[in-house]
Amino acid sequence: MTQMWTNPVVVEWTQRLLSSYRHWTGRELIERIDEPDVQAHRLFQAPFVVVSHGAETDPVLNYGNRMALDLWEMTWDQLVQTPSRLTAEPINRAEREWMLEQAKTRGYLDTYRGVRITSTGRRFLVENALIWNIVDAEGRRVGQAATFSTWTFL
Repeated sequence: MTQMWTNPVVVEWTQRLLSSYRHWTGRELIERIDEPDVQAHRLFQAPFVVVSHGAETDPVLNYGNRMALDLWEMTWDQLVQTPSRLTAEPINRAEREWMLEQAKTRGYLDTYRGVRITSTGRRFLVENALIWNIVDAEGRRVGQAATFSTWTFL
């Protein structure tokens, strides 16, 4: 696999992810002492899931770190072509939409839990996830991201 974190678009998106996380929570998701490309590599290799989508009407996933790719059983190319709604089974999509709307209104939502589904149909329960809005330099919402480190296959 090519090193996705070296792509300038991914490096820029990583900076938005990290800055938005700090904006909403007052904390850093990862240590940010190095250059943006090093931060992008560190986030991609982080020992927790980070996944995001854009702000389209039917948002498509646009980032997943190594843990996210492994969990959802996807390659980078598969992930970035996947509508975000397909990470949940149809029965759980209304609850997922409510959660995303709450995060959109408040800026972020922590202690989220819900059932998700991998690309091969395996179900898993996410617990203690934090979802936040990704904003650009002007403060416009350009997407949403989630991070979590606790899940259980069902």
